[in-house]
Amino acid sequence: MLGLLIKIWMEVRWPVLWFSLGLSAIMGLLTALLPKILGNIHTMFDKLPMVKPLITALLGVDPGEQMSSQLSQAFLWVHPTVLTLLWGHEVMYCSRMPAGEIDRGTADFLLCLPVSRWKIYFAETIGWLMSGIMIMAFGYAGHVTASLTVQPAMRLSAPHTMLVMANLAAIYLAVGSYAFLLSVLNERRGRAIGIVFATLLASFLLNFLAQFQDWAKSLAWLSVMEYYRPAIIIQTGLFPWQDVSTLLGIAVVLWISSGVIFKQRNICTV
Repeated sequence: MLGLLIKIWMEVRWPVLWFSLGLSAIMGLLTALLPKILGNIHTMFDKLPMVKPLITALLGVDPGEQMSSQLSQAFLWVHPTVLTLLWGHEVMYCSRMPAGEIDRGTADFLLCLPVSRWKIYFAETIGWLMSGIMIMAFGYAGHVTASLTVQPAMRLSAPHTMLVMANLAAIYLAVGSYAFLLSVLNERRGRAIGIVFATLLASFLLNFLAQFQDWAKSLAWLSVMEYYRPAIIIQTGLFPWQDVSTLLGIAVVLWISSGVIFKQRNICTV
C-alpha cells in the first residue's frame, strides 16, 4: 500500500500543487473583487436582462434588484472558475486508473503487482481525498487572506464558510465518484473525461433552463447544482442536511460500484 501511495504521489504532486495555487489565487482575487463588481450589478440587470437568471441559477435564490454583501460572498463559492478548477482536478485524477493506465499501456504492469485490485483502488481513493483536502485548504487560505482587505461587513463568518465548504466537499465526493465510475467503464481516458465534462455541462444547462422552463424545473433534481446552494446556507445559517445526505449517498453508491466493477472486469492492454 505504501508503495502505491508513493507512486501516486510521484505522478500527481505537481498537478495538485498547481491546482492548489491556482484555486488559492482565484479565491483571493474573487474575494477582493466581487463585492466591488457586484455592488453595481443592478445596472447590468437593466442592460442585460439575461444576466439575472444566470446569477439566480448559480445562487439558487433571486438576488433581487441589488446584490447584497451576503449574496456577493455566496457568488464566490459558485463561480464557474472555482468549480472548474476543483472539478478539473477530479477529472484529471480519477481518470488515471484504470483508463489512463490502459491508455499508456501500463495497466498490465500495475495489475501484476503483488497487491489486490481493492488495495489499488483504496490507494487511489486515499490520494483523491488527500489531494482534494489540500486544494480546498489552499482555496480557503486564499479566501481568508483576501478577506482581510475588504470591509468587515463584506466578510463571511468562519461558521458560515465551514458550512459552505462542507457542502462543496460533498459535491467533490459525488463528482469524483462519478469520474471513477466512468474511468473503470472505459478503456480510453479521453472518452471518460469527455463524458464527465459533458455531464457537468448538462447539469449547469439544466439548472439554468429551470429558471425559464417548467419541464426543466421538473428535472432539476438531476442537476448536481440543485444540491449546492451556498446563498441559502449563508442566509439561513443552517446546514443543508438533505442536500449533503443526497450527495454523500450518490458518492457512496458510485464509489462502491466503481470498486466492484474494477475488481471484476477484464483489463488488458494488448
